[in-house]
Amino acid sequence: MELYQLRAFAAVADAGQLTRAAERLHVSQPALSAQIKALEEELDVRLFERTPNGMHPTRAGRELLAHAERVLAAADALRRAARAVQGEVAGRLRIGTLSDPQFLHLGDVLGKAVERYPLLELELHHEITGAAFEAVRDGNLDASFYYGDMSSPQVAGLALREVIYRVAAPAEWQARIDGAGWDELAALPWIVTPQISTHHHLLQGLFGEHGVEPGKFIEADTEAVISNLVASGLGVSLMREDLARERQRAGEVCIWAKARVRTTLWFIYRAERAADPLIAALLQVVAESWQVALPAVPGQVQAA
Repeated sequence: MELYQLRAFAAVADAGQLTRAAERLHVSQPALSAQIKALEEELDVRLFERTPNGMHPTRAGRELLAHAERVLAAADALRRAARAVQGEVAGRLRIGTLSDPQFLHLGDVLGKAVERYPLLELELHHEITGAAFEAVRDGNLDASFYYGDMSSPQVAGLALREVIYRVAAPAEWQARIDGAGWDELAALPWIVTPQISTHHHLLQGLFGEHGVEPGKFIEADTEAVISNLVASGLGVSLMREDLARERQRAGEVCIWAKARVRTTLWFIYRAERAADPLIAALLQVVAESWQVALPAVPGQVQAA
């Protein structure tokens, strides 16, 4: 079997149909179909169920897909190692992003990476914080921005900055929250993120510390949506301090003075990949963009 056949297998499984997979691989649909058929004949197993709604891996296909992906990953690693021997940094990295690009210095990071490593391809995936951490830990992302606790020895990180969150409410609720205690505050409607997010854990920690439980929840999945919902008068939430101050100056929100929640913004990666030339190159770029120090010992990274 050939690597291009395994790539075809993986692409069709991911896309769920021949048309999208063919576009992704820059081949014709008949050629891609022929590659899948040839692989099925060589393996003597049917890899896909063909339906009017697309192509879905059979049970055997799902089991063999994991093996195919490992072979493709090993081939990519071999190519990266060969280029590293030649002094080149080349390959593709899947990077998790969160929050707004300006806050992450994302434009500066990407600009430096493109200029310095023209053969390095960066594929961006917007993630919820906890999901980003799990994706890096499990190898589904190569690296990611992340804020919160570093709870797994499998994940290492470059500490970028402290992040402060404040309790923000609609501007017209100023009189309601100025003299409010924790019980009164908890009784208000709260805008929260999914349980997997660090934002949710920070809020639960704040409630637990003061022995209260919020009565009403509205769930939102991004900081931008949360800040808009608060400004629209729908509820109270934790909001990043710089965003809360900006909204406060615009007369859209007010800030409760009795709480400040601190966490750390990281750039994380699997600890075992600290010596990977691609990860090392990316860490160098991120460290320069954020003006923080790289670690003296791989995997033990702290801010300057």
